[in-house]
Amino acid sequence: MEMAPPTTEEELKILEVKLTQLKLEYEKYFLGSRPTEPSQARSEVQKTVIKFSNMRITNTAQRFKFNSLNGRFQAFKRQWESILRQIEAGTYKRHVFKADLRARERGLEEASPGGPRTSRGARASDRGGDLFETYRDALIANGQNTKGLTAEKLQRAIAKQEATIKQKYGCDRVDFKVVVTDGKVKMKAAAR
Repeated sequence: MEMAPPTTEEELKILEVKLTQLKLEYEKYFLGSRPTEPSQARSEVQKTVIKFSNMRITNTAQRFKFNSLNGRFQAFKRQWESILRQIEAGTYKRHVFKADLRARERGLEEASPGGPRTSRGARASDRGGDLFETYRDALIANGQNTKGLTAEKLQRAIAKQEATIKQKYGCDRVDFKVVVTDGKVKMKAAAR
């Protein structure tokens, strides 16, 4: 008994699933949890897109669905190519952040190619914006949620913690830095 070939609608559903999976694979690759670029999966999606591009789709709904999927794929391709160029040039924000973080952990203070680096142990009041950006970038780089995070909220939390530490240890100042431990981003305070 022969199986009937999949209909155009079924093939479009398969293409949609493959495109979604490919997007997730690229995100894993860019986060560093996948060692290689998902080029085989991308090639399969590309072949399917080319097949449908060369095919006459008479059903308006199916043609619209394909055009939408093709548009998404083309946008993803542009985004992925841009990120791959940044990685090759050494300017990809997540990688630069991780390199800066590792360098800070080792105590190195030279400037990074992505921009000026804040010095290790700088006071929160001296670099509130930089501390917020570093904290937010660390959350993004580690796949954590930044929804609802604002510089003001972070500054209030730091000020509260700073007051508590000053009172507890009787120190003049408290330095804060962003640390990542086991994939969790935290603010580390040091009494001075």
